[in-house]
Amino acid sequence: MTEHAENVLTALREANQFADVTKANSITRLGGLTNLVHRVEIGDTSVIVRIPGDGTEDYIDRAVEAHNARAAARAGVSPEVIYARPETGLMISRTVPNIETMTPALFASRAGAPARAGRALAKLHNSGEVFQFRFELFAMIDDYLKILSTKDVDLPEGYPEVVAAAAPVKQVLADADLPLAPCHCDPLCENFLDDGKIMWIVDWEYSGMNDPLWDLGDLSVEAGMTAAQDAALMQAYFGRAPTPSETGRMVIYKAMCDLLWTLWGLIQHADDNPAEDFWAYASERFKRCKTLMQDPAFQDHVAAVKQG
Repeated sequence: MTEHAENVLTALREANQFADVTKANSITRLGGLTNLVHRVEIGDTSVIVRIPGDGTEDYIDRAVEAHNARAAARAGVSPEVIYARPETGLMISRTVPNIETMTPALFASRAGAPARAGRALAKLHNSGEVFQFRFELFAMIDDYLKILSTKDVDLPEGYPEVVAAAAPVKQVLADADLPLAPCHCDPLCENFLDDGKIMWIVDWEYSGMNDPLWDLGDLSVEAGMTAAQDAALMQAYFGRAPTPSETGRMVIYKAMCDLLWTLWGLIQHADDNPAEDFWAYASERFKRCKTLMQDPAFQDHVAAVKQG
């Protein structure tokens, strides 16, 4: 057995029901930008073992994550959490069978995928579950900037100016008396698992109570959705056409999520995360944010939210 496989089994054995496991049928590395994630097959049991990446404790509260992951499972949108140890960030959950891990290409090619995602998000947001942590966009931007101030990394050129330009948007959102719901808050395509009938959602590291339209705007950006896909997502989510104010919030969050995740990418870059080129990731997100905010239609969406 390789040292790598033994490390996964050592983590698995922390859960009482797997304490005596000495070998697995298979151990398969899955995707993940910051964590080590493996599917482990033991007899007729299949589980996901998530070992946190180095440095993630700087910006993820693992106790909050475990609470919210269990609440999402109760809501019926996420697999059962078998074991979680917040002190180390280890989490073991049930495998969802017969699924495709989504990508932007699959959101485009799998018929009905945006609508299934919309229904899954509506199920979560309307579940009545209460997540720990309040996802506050602009406070998180400040927190990430503080983390970056301790690291040897530069901001993309023009970042402070874009943050300043977002100040009026911040005020409009603050004045809008927006609803709060349990939200994923980091809806990467890869966090959606599709069996062709329903979508499951996984990975609750950044989850919290938030304006639910954050999840829709952020997913649209991550999936590179077209206007038609956006319409299918929103129609399925609301069960009707969205109002101009609802559409405006979604579009605003498309820009704001790129503003936030630019900083997240820079933190990964500063921490030498080898998963991908995080400088390019951050630069591309920042470019997309500026383009959207400089589009004249963006101010129309802001005005629609202001009007309510």
